[in-house]
Amino acid sequence: MFLEAEKTALLLIDVQDYVLDPVNHPPRPFFYDRIEQVVWPGLSKLLPAARKSGVEVTYTVMENLTQDGRDRSLDYKLSGFNIPKGSQGGQVTSRFAPHNDEIVLKKSSACLFHSTNFDYVMRNIGISTILCTGFLTDQCVEQTMKVGSVLGYHMICIEDACATDTDDRHASALKRIALSGEIASSQTVRAALAA
Repeated sequence: MFLEAEKTALLLIDVQDYVLDPVNHPPRPFFYDRIEQVVWPGLSKLLPAARKSGVEVTYTVMENLTQDGRDRSLDYKLSGFNIPKGSQGGQVTSRFAPHNDEIVLKKSSACLFHSTNFDYVMRNIGISTILCTGFLTDQCVEQTMKVGSVLGYHMICIEDACATDTDDRHASALKRIALSGEIASSQTVRAALAA
């Protein structure tokens, strides 16, 4: 794998308090086990490596533009996602909090490209490769991977830095994602950034 750091962005999707709080979701033991055993260790090494190499670190979180959520997409309304503007649920988890000038975009749909100016910002910065991490593999990560590919980005899903509710859903999403983007491990990406 070859990566040009100055043309690459590491994207953390929905690594936020709302998603990680079990109170907001039905029981999902696989999700929480995978986060603790796989995702956190992978991101804990990948994020510093990306920062050190000069990769543009960016975040997106689910958060309404309004208090009442009238701006949310239909998919979020049907799913019951309602994270009021400025609420704690919309904050990036403190474990992977953004540094200084890192970009955090608030989205109100499953696809970052559809509900933010992410494409505009990435093109302004000169980004052509996007490393996708976060939650949920079969929802926001998959949507972002597919649309990014259609828009001409080299999309890479970091398999061990993503999770969803079950192993089957995660595996199925990766098969679909592989049709429009690349799948890689955090170790492979770290090695490419260090080269």
